[in-house]
Amino acid sequence: MSVAFRIIPRLDIKGPNLVKGMHLEGLRVLGKPEDFAKYYYENGADELIYQDVVASLYGRNSLHEIITKTAKEIFIPLTVGGGIKTLENISDILRSGADKVCINTAAVNDPEFISRASKMFGASTIVLAIEVIIQENGEYMAFTENGRNATDRNAISWAIEGQKLGAGEILITSVDNEGTGCGIDTELMSQVTDEVSIPVIAHGGIGDKSDVLELKKSNNISGVAIASMFHYDFITFNRSLDGYDEEGNTEFLKSNRVVSNINPSTIKKLKKYLSSNGINSRL
Repeated sequence: MSVAFRIIPRLDIKGPNLVKGMHLEGLRVLGKPEDFAKYYYENGADELIYQDVVASLYGRNSLHEIITKTAKEIFIPLTVGGGIKTLENISDILRSGADKVCINTAAVNDPEFISRASKMFGASTIVLAIEVIIQENGEYMAFTENGRNATDRNAISWAIEGQKLGAGEILITSVDNEGTGCGIDTELMSQVTDEVSIPVIAHGGIGDKSDVLELKKSNNISGVAIASMFHYDFITFNRSLDGYDEEGNTEFLKSNRVVSNINPSTIKKLKKYLSSNGINSRL
């Protein structure tokens, strides 16, 4: 039997809050990450991704308390990223309860960091995150700092190098599509999966269940990281305005607005939809 296609909610964190934006910018508060995480676990998530989206900008990683809270209530793999610069950072995050770490900026600055981390903690623990923006000439280039800083690395070549250096998994984010609900850049994902043999997780652009089906049918992707489609379903029934004084724009949370191009869905509904269309997902 084929390996099950993984459905992975992604939770972007700023300070104590779960946030969401578009193109990894314009972040607005949606709630408390531990509330979303517990719901997604109970709803059938295969894994979770926690990303501190301002960690590198502010030179910090402040997810330890949130990780500890989450790990006590969920029992699926938890990947954590943001501000990871040293082997000690990785060790601290794993001790807090995470199963994997997601590395971007530190790997770009020092590619051998991937090798050192993989040797110390095991390749299955190290996820290389690649934020991608397509250029005018059609080339896919890797970026860091939530798509703010350009690198001189072609995204496909960087994925190949990351695998050789010892990464056990790759998380590819299409910054151009992220938060828009316009669908995944399937060409980008196909170029990556055609070149590497380790699992690849696609992120950025899912707005409807059909986008996930198109993604899976078009290439050998291992899983998909989804934020908006799940988050906006959750807050339909769990919109709380308590305790959001720190680090965040709460206007959207207060407004009861909906987001165009996003058709909210639960994980269970998505998995049933995929199964009915011949995609093996863990129900």
